[in-house]
Amino acid sequence: MKAVRYLSLFAGAGILVGCQGLDVERLNDTSASGDAFTQQLTAEYRDLANFEADQLDWRDADHFARKGLSAAAGEAIGPDDVGSRMLPTDTASEASDARGDLVTALNGGARSDFPIEAAVAQAKFDCWLEQAEEGTHPDHTAACRDEFYAALAAISTPPVAPAAVYFVFFDFDSSVVTSAGQAIIDNVIADYEGGIVNVVGFTDTSGNPAYNQALSERRADAVSGSLVAGGISGANIVTSGLGETNLLVETLDGVREPSNRRAEITFQ
Repeated sequence: MKAVRYLSLFAGAGILVGCQGLDVERLNDTSASGDAFTQQLTAEYRDLANFEADQLDWRDADHFARKGLSAAAGEAIGPDDVGSRMLPTDTASEASDARGDLVTALNGGARSDFPIEAAVAQAKFDCWLEQAEEGTHPDHTAACRDEFYAALAAISTPPVAPAAVYFVFFDFDSSVVTSAGQAIIDNVIADYEGGIVNVVGFTDTSGNPAYNQALSERRADAVSGSLVAGGISGANIVTSGLGETNLLVETLDGVREPSNRRAEITFQ
């Protein structure tokens, strides 16, 4: 009788372990569709689920597997709540602030603007909480935390706006600022808020390259003179000439093209 009872207990334990791994197995057999964020988030949770399964931590393995399955199904899932884990007080306070920053970034468009980094940030945040609660592998906790903050920094960086470029155009074979060109320079002066002003002169492809190089420099100097006359210190203006290179409108050699006879002004 005892032998039968022990055999039943062992069989029951085997069934229990098998049930605990079902969500992980299902996730491993699931392919995510949808956008890049959804696919990456599914992959991140799959990695976490399998790592915990290898550690025989079935509770967390199934937790991450269920989140991965939800992601693969296209469901909207967010990072874990800090209160769902029993964390040291200092970690809970830091993680709460970090989660707020993460949610702000995710809701601010990071899922579409930085899909890979956003998915990594969410998964590594959940990993950080899980490892901090477990408390047995400080190196694992630190790794998840560091990877989370690195990904958070990437998705929290606002897109860099293209630098404003002001175009001053010149008549053929001339370095005299026209009335239309002066109007552009007046706009530059009005927009100037300090710092360096870069002025680069250009020509079209008609004429000798050496001559055009000198002409491009004269155009830059002419614009610089007008900027100084308008109140910008010459010490803050950097001028250069690039001759007939970097054409605004591509042409063959020897072509007169008004759009290429210009100076470009940018702020640094």
